[in-house]
Amino acid sequence: MSFEVNFRATMSEKDPFENLEKQLKELDYPHVYMFKFICKSDPKTMALVTAMFDDKNEMTIRPSKNGNYSSISIKELMIDSNSIMKKYREAAKIKGLMIL
Repeated sequence: MSFEVNFRATMSEKDPFENLEKQLKELDYPHVYMFKFICKSDPKTMALVTAMFDDKNEMTIRPSKNGNYSSISIKELMIDSNSIMKKYREAAKIKGLMIL
């Protein structure tokens, strides 16, 4: 099964990850999952995101046209949906990070 998950956390939702979690449970595991993030091109924020993942993972960082923002994509072999959700919950704590 292949799909792309768009996620936007809002304060009004009880659990902003609920729908994502349901979709992730439909995947077959282990699964190479692509995490996608957008943040300001701030070295501290980018370091916090990249530090969540091992150096062995395929990682792509692309600056926006004007260089104000960067997209960060990371592919990692995940063993189950819980391990993916753990990464997303950790990422959600990073100020100014958009999770796609």
